[in-house]
Amino acid sequence: MSKLPHYQLYIGGTWIDGEQPLVETLNPATGKIWATFSCASKEQVDNAVRLAKQAQQSVEWRQMCASNRAKLLYKLADIVEKNVKKIAEVESLDSGKLLKETMAQTGYVAEYYRYFAGMADKIEGGTLPIDKANMFVYTTREPIGVVAAIVPWNSQMFLAATKLAPALAMGCSVIIKASEIAPCAMLEFAKLLDEVGFPKGVISIITGDAENCAVPLTSHPDIDRLAFTGGAETAKHIVRNSAENFAVTTLELGGKSPIIIFDDADLESAINGIIAGNYGASGQSCVAGSRVIIQRTILDKVIAKVKLRAKEIVIGDPLDNKTHMGPLCTVAQVENIERVLLSSQKQGAKVHFGGERVNKQSGNYFQPTLIECPTIDVDSINTEFFGPIMSVIAFDTEEEAIEMANKNQFGLGSGVFTQNLARAHRVSKEIRAGICWVNTYRAISPIAPFGGYNKSGYGREAGWESMLDYTRTKTTWINIDNEPMSNPFVIR
Repeated sequence: MSKLPHYQLYIGGTWIDGEQPLVETLNPATGKIWATFSCASKEQVDNAVRLAKQAQQSVEWRQMCASNRAKLLYKLADIVEKNVKKIAEVESLDSGKLLKETMAQTGYVAEYYRYFAGMADKIEGGTLPIDKANMFVYTTREPIGVVAAIVPWNSQMFLAATKLAPALAMGCSVIIKASEIAPCAMLEFAKLLDEVGFPKGVISIITGDAENCAVPLTSHPDIDRLAFTGGAETAKHIVRNSAENFAVTTLELGGKSPIIIFDDADLESAINGIIAGNYGASGQSCVAGSRVIIQRTILDKVIAKVKLRAKEIVIGDPLDNKTHMGPLCTVAQVENIERVLLSSQKQGAKVHFGGERVNKQSGNYFQPTLIECPTIDVDSINTEFFGPIMSVIAFDTEEEAIEMANKNQFGLGSGVFTQNLARAHRVSKEIRAGICWVNTYRAISPIAPFGGYNKSGYGREAGWESMLDYTRTKTTWINIDNEPMSNPFVIR
C-alpha cells in the first residue's frame, strides 16, 4: 500500500505537525481513507494568534503601503490560477465535489483576490466640516487587527477568499480555521503562500475540533475580528465566545432559500434554475433553492419536466468529467435526509422521484429527489438538507407566494422566475433575504455583496463595503490656532 498524503498545519509561515491525534480523512466517493491531517492543540492555536499579532505589529507588515499589499494579492491570484488542478483534485477527493466544479470555482477565486487587490488603495478617509474654526479634523481607516476566519468544508476556497482577500487588502493578519471535515484543500492552498512573499505570521491555516481549536481561537483575547461561515448552532457558540474578546463578528449561516415560479415564467429558464439550485453541487450549498414555490396552474407541468431532466443526471465518480452529481460529503447527511423524508411523508408529502441512496461502492450517494408538500409546515420545507432534495409546494396568488417565501427562519438566497418586469421588482422587494436572483440562480461575483437575514446571519462578504468590516475608523483632531490651548477651567 502506498503511503497516504499527509497534511500538516501552517502556523506563522512554518509547517508543523499537530499535537492532537492524527485524523484520517475519507473519500466520500468510496468511503476509503485517502489522506491524513494534523489537528491543532490549544497551545498551537495560542501560538498562531501570538505570531499573527507579532506580524500585525511588525514594521514590515504594519508600514507596508496599500499598493504593495495589492501586489501581493495579485501575485497570489496568479499562483492560485497556476495551481487550480492540484487544489481542485484535493478538494474533490476530500469532499466529494465534482472536479469540474472545484476547478471552475478555484479558478474564479483568483478574481476575488484581484478585485480586492484593486480596491486596496481605494478605501479613503475624509476631512470633516467641523463646527470649530480652530480645528482641522480628518478620518482614516486602519486595519482592525488579527482576524479569525472560520470556513466550512463546502466551497472552502471561495469562502476563504471572501474573508482572506479583504482582510489582507486592508492590512490585517489572518488565521484561517478550516473545517475538520475535509480540510485538505485549504492546507494544499497553504503550500502556495510561501511563494507569494507575505511576511511570516500574516497568514496561518489550521484545523481541529471545537474544544482544542475552535473555542480557543474564537475566544482568544487577541482576536479582533471573527468571520464565520457555517451552521446556526455553531454560530451561537461563536457569538458567546466573542464575549471574551469583544471581536467584531460577522456570520454567514445556512439557508432554505425559496424559488418562486409564476405561470408566465420562461419554463426552460425556471427548470434550469431549480435544477441548479437543488442538484448542483449535490445540493450542498448554503444558497440551495430547496423551497420551490410553484403557481398551481403549472405545478404538474414543472414536476413532469424536472422528473424527465432528473433521469438524465449522471451520478458517479466526482473525478469523472461525465458525472453530473457526486456523493454527499458525510454519511450523517445521508442519514438526516432519510429521516426527514420519512417524517415528511407521514405528514402527507409525496415523493415523486428519488428518495433513496445510490449504491456506488459504499460512497455517500443519494438520488436527486423531488417531494411535493401539502403545506409549509411539512418538515422537508423547513429543514436544510445539504443534499439533492427539492421540496415543492403550490400557490395561487402573488401574495400567497410571498407569504410562503417569508415564512421561514432563514433568509440567505431567493429566486423569482417571471417575465412580468413589474412583478419581478415587486416580489423581489418583498422577499426577506440577502440575495434575490431573478430569472437566474446561484450567480456570484466579487463585486456583489453576499449575506443573509434572520437565522442566515449578519454582515456581508464580497463587494467593496465588506472591506470596511476589516478596518476601524480613526478620527484625528489638529488644533491649528496660533494661540495656546485654552485653560480647561475657564469656561468662555
